[in-house]
Amino acid sequence: MKKSYFAFMLVIALGLVLTACSGSNGNSDKNSSTSANKENQFVTTKTTKEMVDGMLAKIEQPALVEMTGDMVKQMYYIDPALLEEYTIMSPMMNVKTNEVAVFKVKDAKDVAAVEDGIKKRAADVQKQFETYLQDQYENAKNYKLVSKGNYVFFVISDQPDKFVTEFDSYFEKK
Repeated sequence: MKKSYFAFMLVIALGLVLTACSGSNGNSDKNSSTSANKENQFVTTKTTKEMVDGMLAKIEQPALVEMTGDMVKQMYYIDPALLEEYTIMSPMMNVKTNEVAVFKVKDAKDVAAVEDGIKKRAADVQKQFETYLQDQYENAKNYKLVSKGNYVFFVISDQPDKFVTEFDSYFEKK
């Protein structure tokens, strides 16, 4: 029992160290972006929170917590002033890569800046897990990034296509 407890605590400590030491060179050219029409031709009646909560109610994920405040700028390289609203759910423990985020940009011209920040975040997560947990590294490499009008959706999961389908279901074409 003591050995398994020690191993568990070691994994947690290692995850915290890796998170604290991870940085980004900002040179991610990963193009998993499935950019839909960048103009406001899609509408939804849902808030970002309603979308994320709805997706998580349908698609089981490990324990996630909401990311708020300065963490958006630090973790996603996005100026919160560009956003009308956002909801980001990230792993409760640093042994998972799962993240689900929906951003509503105030001005469609800033969608590209938000996408760039998300790509940097994805690169950071990949770097953090590339020599740590191989299955989580694979999840991080297979992230999805989708834009619809002023909304940008980002997901790291072992079921990213299910999330994209759910995200798409919240929109109607004008």
